[in-house]
Amino acid sequence: MISVVIPTLGRPSLHELLDRLDDPSLEVIVVDDRPVKEPIPRVKARIIAGPARGPAAARNAGWRAARHDWVVFLDDDVLPDQDWPRRLRADLAAAGPEIGGVQGVLRVPLPADRRPTDWERVTAGLADGAWITADMAFRRAALAAVGGFDERLPRAFREDAELAFRVRQAGWSLRRGDRRTTHPVRPESRWVSLRTQRGNADDALLRRLYGPRWRDLLAVPPGRRPRHAAITAAGALALAAGATAAVTRRPGWALAAAAAGTAWAAGTAEFAAARIAPGPRDRQEVTTMLLTSVAIPPVAIAHWLRGWWRWRSAEPASAPSGAPAARAVAA
Repeated sequence: MISVVIPTLGRPSLHELLDRLDDPSLEVIVVDDRPVKEPIPRVKARIIAGPARGPAAARNAGWRAARHDWVVFLDDDVLPDQDWPRRLRADLAAAGPEIGGVQGVLRVPLPADRRPTDWERVTAGLADGAWITADMAFRRAALAAVGGFDERLPRAFREDAELAFRVRQAGWSLRRGDRRTTHPVRPESRWVSLRTQRGNADDALLRRLYGPRWRDLLAVPPGRRPRHAAITAAGALALAAGATAAVTRRPGWALAAAAAGTAWAAGTAEFAAARIAPGPRDRQEVTTMLLTSVAIPPVAIAHWLRGWWRWRSAEPASAPSGAPAARAVAA
């Protein structure tokens, strides 16, 4: 038997997902992580109450309630292939005692009749991600040995990469399997790119925990935050120098404001162009990219600084006291 843990916020897609998991070899646990719990109709699964503190805490509640040696995490908006249970069993049967986790193959369908939008491209990046919990199986022993997900990471952002790093640190290996799951692009507002900048606060925590090489250690691709910082600094300098020039009427400050303003405009234009070029380039998408490209750099840096201050004394998550050695458990 295998346990499947699905945190949910009550998305309608949950029911179609559960239909694909109607298999006697699976214990399906739905973690209801809505702040206000109401009955979820037509659910053929074991439902437990989540703490409503984000997906990391919800998944921890799920695996701790699981009864079996392997725990598979799925998101509530994915759709496994029809043969997913059979392929899952094959993936896990092929995992030797040194294997602590097995990832499924993730597909993100994109429009065939046009170029993808910025949000569609961001979602498509999940297909290339390492150890994504949209479909990721872990040995329960590995989860117990490292203490599960770090609940200081409250969003569906980096919490899976951070857990995978600690599992590897504890002595297990991770591998990719053959089972396949589709992750549709979820409908979002045109301002979603601004909301996702909150993840910079989580990046600040990971930088504090793992040092300047944290991206390499956690297999996280490089980001644009250094460029965002430069653009934000140029914009702030332009405003400050312009205000000083208006008060003092000294030409040196006016020149400084013009130079900083030019640097800000050039950086913002490059950022907007990089987001517009691969997209559909229709009026709404171009307008959205222009507006959000102006706002994203200062918003990203503000969240980074907020996280840096909040987690200035953070320490790496530690395994529960008395946890057995990883390889001893796996063997």
